[in-house]
Amino acid sequence: MTKALIVEDELYIRKGLLSMIESLDKDINILGECESVKDAVTVAKACKPDLIFLDINLKDGNAFDFLEQTSALTFKIIFITAYEQYALQALKNGAVDYILKPVDITELENAIDKAINIDISQQKEQLQIVKNQLINRQKNKLVLRLQEGFQVINFDSLIYCKSDKGYTTFYLSDGKSYMASKPIKEFESQLPNERFIRTHQSFMVNLDYVDKYDKNGYVILKSGEKIPVSSRKKDEFVSKLLNG
Repeated sequence: MTKALIVEDELYIRKGLLSMIESLDKDINILGECESVKDAVTVAKACKPDLIFLDINLKDGNAFDFLEQTSALTFKIIFITAYEQYALQALKNGAVDYILKPVDITELENAIDKAINIDISQQKEQLQIVKNQLINRQKNKLVLRLQEGFQVINFDSLIYCKSDKGYTTFYLSDGKSYMASKPIKEFESQLPNERFIRTHQSFMVNLDYVDKYDKNGYVILKSGEKIPVSSRKKDEFVSKLLNG
């Protein structure tokens, strides 16, 4: 039997989630329900659940406040959120899953099946990715470590990033650019994926600055610049452009 805890600040959602879990007959024992980080930490440490249904925004903090305070425990996670921008679509292909409010019972069942079957060690890297994105969304900026110091990059002014030989250059709407000594993959998890998309191994683009997509394999920016779209990234980019 899987021991589970529901951490959600809305009473009606907690009760609805409990009812759906019971109806799915997944051999899950709900140990308790909590509405705050403080209560959830206390209950998790006392009961040591195998699985936690975890709301991202809670009454006295967020999911990562809870995770930091329970880092010594071992449990699997299914995030619950009302905001799709907090829940990265990439997580669907990894070890951490999420369900959107209002909770759909089919999505809930799929998330539970996935959580039960994954290796818990696979969660750590993805949790850090989600944490980075959540933090950066809240502050709407990225801080680059440069040779001469630190540079604050506001997401609203970042047009695109270009990587070359282990360095990444950030191009801004005011015409300025800044080069950081890390490859683009080091920054991808820090940029909110509802606004930024990797079009190519060497490029990441802010969708707010896209003017059109050329079927010959290029993004045309509002500035007139052409950014390549690799064949491997094409379907994902077009889908994001049409539905983002």
